[in-house]
Amino acid sequence: MTPKGPKRTFDLVAAAAMLVVASPVLLVAMLAIRVSSPGPVLFSQARVGQGGVPFRCHKLRTMYRGTPSLPTHEAPSHAVTAVGKALRGTKIDELPQLWNVLKGEMSLVGPRPCLPTQTELIERRRELGVLSALPGITGLAQIRGIDMSDPRLCAETDAAYLQTASLGLDLRILLGTIYRA
Repeated sequence: MTPKGPKRTFDLVAAAAMLVVASPVLLVAMLAIRVSSPGPVLFSQARVGQGGVPFRCHKLRTMYRGTPSLPTHEAPSHAVTAVGKALRGTKIDELPQLWNVLKGEMSLVGPRPCLPTQTELIERRRELGVLSALPGITGLAQIRGIDMSDPRLCAETDAAYLQTASLGLDLRILLGTIYRA
């Protein structure tokens, strides 16, 4: 089994289990979105994946329809719906990314996927070899409170994660993510 084999197996088993356990929460969240604002329940956008290849990243819609596609740290607060604020605060809006994990486009833990327009972050990640990894639903940068508004620090933290990646570290990051939510 290759080193990526155990991580992929863990991702598949854990993502499937999480999807089953979270399905009632997902259904309630989807209903709340549908009732509170017009538009689709799911939001999908192009993100930069492994090897710099774009993929469609799925989330629950937290903003009003017609809001420009911006990184989360740049989105105007008035563009986020009331239900969206609650979903973002609890990270429930990220649950559809479990589907991306099952499809093999993402991992549970890894560098967060960025938008194709975040060219400085993409270039820094390319220089540091970060693009060789599957992007993750959560990562070391997220539990350290580092967002993509600082591309250098974000890419360096992603690279540090990859240099020390292990199943144990992934479990600590997952627990840290749950604790922060």
